[in-house]
Amino acid sequence: MKKNMKIKVFFTITIIFLSVLFLLSVQKETVAKINMTTIDGGEISTSELIGKVYLINFWATDCPGCIKEMPDLIETYNTNKHRNFEILAVSMYYDPPSRVMTYVKNNPLPFPVIMDIKKDVIKHFEDVKLTPTSILINHEGKIVNTIIGEIEFKQFNKALDILLLEASQHSL
Repeated sequence: MKKNMKIKVFFTITIIFLSVLFLLSVQKETVAKINMTTIDGGEISTSELIGKVYLINFWATDCPGCIKEMPDLIETYNTNKHRNFEILAVSMYYDPPSRVMTYVKNNPLPFPVIMDIKKDVIKHFEDVKLTPTSILINHEGKIVNTIIGEIEFKQFNKALDILLLEASQHSL
């Protein structure tokens, strides 16, 4: 009986792994060139991010799931920033700037924060209807995955490792 269970677990893990690889190989459109200003006045453009794997996380201060996943986003960023990984936290256009600034002051984020008041960022992504929504982009600037709702970090980090490995092999 235990042998059957081990076989089932092995096949389940294998199917999940192959599914992740398949999702990573079916790449979508290339991200448009988007110029953004961070809350500290810095400038960042998606064209500057070519060569990096990055995540655009659309969030709001009144979104419980967004706030809940921030510590895991910080951990994922801190673990992978040395591997050419970036996160851009884009607050939604309806989020009052004072609330975004207060949140960031009380919860320092190690990655760039952009307020999308004029919808300059969100207009490039049709799939963003709810928060949190996260868009994973590979080193070539192609959208690999759009995650609507909270990120399941165990699965996400496995997929991220594969993308970062692939990106490091292309930069050699």
